[in-house]
Amino acid sequence: MEKSILVHLATNKKEKTEAEESMQELKGLAHTAGAQVIGETYQFRTKISPKFLIGKGKVSEIIRLKEETQANLIIFDHDLRPIQQQSLEDEIQTKVIDRTQLIFDIFAQRARSKEGKLQVELAQLNYLLPRLLGKGEALSRLGGGIGTRGPGEKKLEEDRRRIQDRIAKIKKEILKIQKRRANQRERRKKSPIPVASLVGYTNTGKSTLFNYLSKEKIFTSPHLFATLDPILRRVSFSDGLYFFLSDTVGFIKKIPVELVTSFRATLEELKEADCILHVIDINTPNYESQVEAVETTLSEIGVHDIPVIKVFNKVDLLPNNKELLAKNNRSNYQFIHISAKTGAGIQSLKELLRATLFKNLEIFYLRIPESKRELIHSFSKWTVILKKRENGDFFELKILADPNSILNYMPYIKRGEKNW
Repeated sequence: MEKSILVHLATNKKEKTEAEESMQELKGLAHTAGAQVIGETYQFRTKISPKFLIGKGKVSEIIRLKEETQANLIIFDHDLRPIQQQSLEDEIQTKVIDRTQLIFDIFAQRARSKEGKLQVELAQLNYLLPRLLGKGEALSRLGGGIGTRGPGEKKLEEDRRRIQDRIAKIKKEILKIQKRRANQRERRKKSPIPVASLVGYTNTGKSTLFNYLSKEKIFTSPHLFATLDPILRRVSFSDGLYFFLSDTVGFIKKIPVELVTSFRATLEELKEADCILHVIDINTPNYESQVEAVETTLSEIGVHDIPVIKVFNKVDLLPNNKELLAKNNRSNYQFIHISAKTGAGIQSLKELLRATLFKNLEIFYLRIPESKRELIHSFSKWTVILKKRENGDFFELKILADPNSILNYMPYIKRGEKNW
């Protein structure tokens, strides 16, 4: 386990106010990546140093702290330019990374599917490429001289071409996967079965809620970004009615633009959802800023005009949870309080989901004669067949459909059938 020192730079009053919260998040990211945090340091500086980002005095302080703690990794809660990262490593004489590199490392560890691994690699290469180009340009500007002759420039050009070739190859592979996923989406869109998607800040309990609703056992962890790959499962109600529930990567503040770009196709599946469940950790101080980060990302990928239910999770950790749970009965269809761990409020959430997802659909009971059985084959294209059974010379069906689409089948509808 690498021993790390965390460094935070605030350049304005807002960043200074949020410094402690941002540092706690960086500490969580470091722990998730497998690093041991043994020191922290802050600096408020309105003018960024072009060489070190931070001031020379703060660099000297980090050197002393490194020697006292035997740290071998410095993590900045700020993006570093290539020249800043190189200058810091030369001065401190140890490895220096920024927040973006740390998040890339976590994503690389957590990606399981082929698509996920390709998306992470693409983001890493897009991050690395301009840094190689920057070094190449720096060498070319020297215009010859001691230290610039020989294979140095040629090696950089080779590295650049190799990375560009790899980027092109990854994009082609991802495009193939995306086409398959698009075909699957098209098939789902033709089906009347609705889809609800879970979104939220990382580590708010999305996967725990997913497991509770779907009765699955997908991996959950107190670490950040436990889930990267999209998952889709069926969730059923007691009367046979069902919908599909999807879960994907959690969001975070200052998420690297390279990751948003690489995961855009996966995240854009949210635009096909019939309802979005925005899971919020109500036990987190200043959770409003996390909500803002999620809503900003949703807006950036074009998620609009989809019903959103704010699901305030982890009420079991609050002393006044009974009062909050009681609010569920007075919900205005915009929020609800639950505990995905204990199950408190889940029934209210399911009722709210049912009302939201199926508000334009009704249950009908049909009795189709044997001589008209070909009608049944067309039902799956525009309705949900909840149950089907044979009864003598008839087929009896329990379906969910839009009342407008059932008009041509009025002669076959049975009224008041409740014995299913």
